[in-house]
Amino acid sequence: MITDSMFAVEPWSLRETGLKLDLLPQSESVFALSNGHVGWRGNLDEGEPHGLPGSYLNGVHETHPLPYAEAGYGYPESGQTVINITNGKIVRLLVDDEPFDVRYGQLRSHERVLDLRSGLLHRTCEWTSPAGCTVRVRSTRLVSFTQRAVAAVSYEVEAVDSDVRVVIQSELVANEQLPGAEADPRAAVALESPLEAEENFASGHRLRLIHSTRRSGLRVGAAADHIVSGPEGTTTQSESHDDIARLTVTTVLSPGKRLRLDKLVAFGWSSTRSLPAVTDQVDAALAGASSVGWKGLAREQRQYLDDFWTRADVEVDGDEKIQQAVRFALFHVLQAGARAEQRGIPAKGLTGSGYDGHAFWDTEAFVLPLLTFTHPEAVAHALRWRQSTLPAARARAKQLGLGGATFPWRTIEGSECSAYWPAGSAAFHVNADIADAVVGYLSATRDKEFEVDCGLELLVETARLWRSVGHHDHHGAFHIDGVTGPDEYSAVSDDNTYTNLMARTNLLAAAETAERHADAAARLGVDDEESAAWRDAADSMHIPYNDELRVHEQDGGFTRHQHWDFEATRPDQYPILLNFPYFDIYRKQIVKQADLVLAMYKCSSFFDADHKARNFAYYEPLTVRDSSLSACCQAVMAVETGHLRLAYDYLTEAALMDLEDLEHNTRDGLHIASLAGAWMALVAGFGGMRHSWDRLEFSPRLPEEIRRLAFTMQFRGRRIRVEITSTTATYTMPQGEPLKIHHYGDPVTLQGGLAEARPIPALVAPPTPGYPPGRRPNAAGHRR
Repeated sequence: MITDSMFAVEPWSLRETGLKLDLLPQSESVFALSNGHVGWRGNLDEGEPHGLPGSYLNGVHETHPLPYAEAGYGYPESGQTVINITNGKIVRLLVDDEPFDVRYGQLRSHERVLDLRSGLLHRTCEWTSPAGCTVRVRSTRLVSFTQRAVAAVSYEVEAVDSDVRVVIQSELVANEQLPGAEADPRAAVALESPLEAEENFASGHRLRLIHSTRRSGLRVGAAADHIVSGPEGTTTQSESHDDIARLTVTTVLSPGKRLRLDKLVAFGWSSTRSLPAVTDQVDAALAGASSVGWKGLAREQRQYLDDFWTRADVEVDGDEKIQQAVRFALFHVLQAGARAEQRGIPAKGLTGSGYDGHAFWDTEAFVLPLLTFTHPEAVAHALRWRQSTLPAARARAKQLGLGGATFPWRTIEGSECSAYWPAGSAAFHVNADIADAVVGYLSATRDKEFEVDCGLELLVETARLWRSVGHHDHHGAFHIDGVTGPDEYSAVSDDNTYTNLMARTNLLAAAETAERHADAAARLGVDDEESAAWRDAADSMHIPYNDELRVHEQDGGFTRHQHWDFEATRPDQYPILLNFPYFDIYRKQIVKQADLVLAMYKCSSFFDADHKARNFAYYEPLTVRDSSLSACCQAVMAVETGHLRLAYDYLTEAALMDLEDLEHNTRDGLHIASLAGAWMALVAGFGGMRHSWDRLEFSPRLPEEIRRLAFTMQFRGRRIRVEITSTTATYTMPQGEPLKIHHYGDPVTLQGGLAEARPIPALVAPPTPGYPPGRRPNAAGHRR
């Protein structure tokens, strides 16, 4: 686990002083750079030592057979896993023939700084070789937001106390050796040497390697160019082979003299383009980068992020660690989606190979809501990717005997590759999560072109699924049976409340959108009868309820199940799924992650305040948070039900999920949805923000630990700033047409440049609900 002292607490950067080799895998994830298309883990420049080498292109994967002890109809035959593509960030250094390796000689100082405003990762270290020669190494790297296919490294070595011969080897390396596979199902499948060489090239300062994957049939290209600056007599030499291309730079440095190398790297891939076409693709991207050089790329990066922070920053006064964590979270969520451009946003982004690089429902349920209000262009691209996978989703629905489209539980290229039906493919709610993201994006942007070209089709096909998977009983109630909701510890259940309510919203949204765009809907085959059937199913949707307890059931019959014996469960037996049989888990009252509680947030208008309070009190003692997706949801509803300290504890857990490695798997990549959840806990939780098709409202309230919260968000072409203290909320819209919002239900009209302040009503705090023994929220001062 990462300790408190690993990173200095600073508002706009993440600073590591000293190098802890046992935590290298975690720091590689934390210091990862990406733009949603290209991803570089924060490996050391010299390549070794490493925890997990990682260079990724979004969508580039290899397939592998999925083994089953017993075959079954509809089981996916092939899995997909992200692969480590050609590594372009390696810059090796030899000092008088001694390789620079932090494990040998004496590492006098070592510092890495991730600057969240510039988007640059800086490294400075001073090292004395085993022979006694001391050098100072400085490197900076970036993955460009403005030039999608480009990443770059600026590397500099300086002699400190004596003349020294130095050699820099800048490389492109394919098929790096990876660590072995782990037993944890959340880790990745390890594939050895997935790339087959097609072309290698080296001339002057330029390098290029082209490979193809063995089974998935993808062609991947990487090219590099260099600018070398050093003393007189500096020489260069280049060479290439199947899996390596190298530029070698040699010189002699006297004390105080420096050798600098700027390395520009371009990537490209295709499932259809020829070898010459991919070669031209990476060469063209490299030419674009070379036209502005290292300084130009760094300048563009800062300008891009200046614009982002102007419309997305969150300010937290009173807790410096949360302030740092939420900006870290925003930065990494932006990195995950900014330039994905009609590719999925994986659960780990491009920070590691955890979950095999798959995209799940996390994207639509947690990540896209944040981007909707901070970088909406990325949301449109992510949803257009889902639209592009509709042929596979329709085929999957047909295979299962259903109508419409069945989107996959986990995927890279669009087809289902979950090998475990109960906790995977049975989670049909992913279809409603996609629809919910469509509705949220349209509500916040009113993007008519997207609504007609993309949103309508996604809503129609998902509505068709619900109408076919559900049924009416003899009383006329509509049921959806045999599905798994967000809580994977209650699988293949009837009438999961979250699924049913989200499906209800999906059905109504499809009918309303089809009515607004009748001609476009007719082209999709929608008629009045089908639209009416959607409305009928939505209006008669069954939501299970226990009259005796006066709480909503997570699933039909859930509250009559035997309670899990938490007192007999040791702390080292979490997560439960790794230590107990599913048979025992599925038949007990134990909740892996917020499910009914998430339904109360996502479908807030269905529940009155009393039921929200009773439901929250009932499910809190059952929820073990074996998923990183849980704490942020619980934080939001803890605020709404008046438990401010508890909400703050959950916020802390979500925000520090990776900075303190609370799930013990940050080594595999960051938890992008939990990072988005930190924003959700602040903005939707303490900011009380809710929105629907025709309404934007706030019910803010702060815990004692936070003196002031301020955030900026985009809404229908306007920029809104909300500033909250313990007593007052102030709303400002710098410019734009007047906009009506609501504060605790009362209308407030915002006009350009004018601040509107409103009082925050007093709160009578209810009794704090319990939590499972040993599962107290991870918060400052009382970590479990």
